[in-house]
Amino acid sequence: METFRLEEYLSNGVEQMIKGILKASAGNPRESLFMVQYARGGRKRRELRRKREEEGVHIPPFLIASITNQCNLNCKGCYARENEKREGFRVKRMLTVKEWGSIFEEAQKLGVGFVLLAGGEPMTRRDVLREAGEYKGILFPVFTNGTLFDKDYAKLFGIHKNLIPILSVEGGEGRTDDRRGGGIYRRVQRTMELLQNSRILFGASVTVTKENLEEVTGENFLKELRTRGCKGIIYVEYVPVDRKSASLALEERDRQYMNSRIQRLRNGQDEMLYISFPGDEKSSGGCLAAGRGFFHINAAGNAEPCPFSPFSDTSLLDMSLEDALHSPLFRKLQTSGLLTAPHEGGCVLYQHEEKVENLLKGGSR
Repeated sequence: METFRLEEYLSNGVEQMIKGILKASAGNPRESLFMVQYARGGRKRRELRRKREEEGVHIPPFLIASITNQCNLNCKGCYARENEKREGFRVKRMLTVKEWGSIFEEAQKLGVGFVLLAGGEPMTRRDVLREAGEYKGILFPVFTNGTLFDKDYAKLFGIHKNLIPILSVEGGEGRTDDRRGGGIYRRVQRTMELLQNSRILFGASVTVTKENLEEVTGENFLKELRTRGCKGIIYVEYVPVDRKSASLALEERDRQYMNSRIQRLRNGQDEMLYISFPGDEKSSGGCLAAGRGFFHINAAGNAEPCPFSPFSDTSLLDMSLEDALHSPLFRKLQTSGLLTAPHEGGCVLYQHEEKVENLLKGGSR
């Protein structure tokens, strides 16, 4: 049997993603020029990671950074807000802009190509977004509810092409307002209009549940986004915030439907970029969290396996980004078999939360 090569799989995936973004930026010369320059730097980033791999150090090409725990909305099923309510998980001090800058600088030197900025609502941290824009070797998709965009932000994103706004919607007006609040869909529409008029590349993020699966992969929804200038969609499988909402998570047949639908869209002549997360874990040898393909940095600087598994034994206030990759918890997760364990829903670590917590406390499984 051929050995699965994780670094090669991830690097090839990054290159395909860059090609997709290049395609999406067609017709916008300034965006296309930046993306061509960024793509050229991809070979250097890949070579940096390959050399470290030969030295026995695996550098993931992605990071997820929650740069704030603050948000101006109170959406149903928000895992970030639910985590804040849990004992021992509340962020007492958020990282400063200087501290985030140090993390971004090291990530760039290590060959990390993408840092997904999340929250809370990341656009409450204008200082951090401005700082991120200075690191042109990294693309920063900014996952935002889209309600805080103004002309000043349009100017900032227009100058820093490596900042790409990703606006959250749940489908049409009814589903979006039901989860995020009355009138939010219309506000996001106005933000899309501002971005389109400012010729800023942007995408959409959709949390996929059993209830909206057909709608958000359907032609009417996609046509509406295309018309408003959206150039890509990131489908994120719903991870329940509690056991009561577990019935909303996708089952295997739902996941197969979504994957086949996305593949048909990718094979079409559509200029949109389509990404699913976590996608087909089988093709990547299991879950990519805990440093295999990415890990999560919370607003306080703690290194966590992923946003849906907010456990940590390592703080970036005490060590470098590279040293954090050797987190005892990450190593246990990578060697315990848990990342490849059978599970239901979109997140194996959420499904086996008790086992993750046991590893954190010093257990072996």
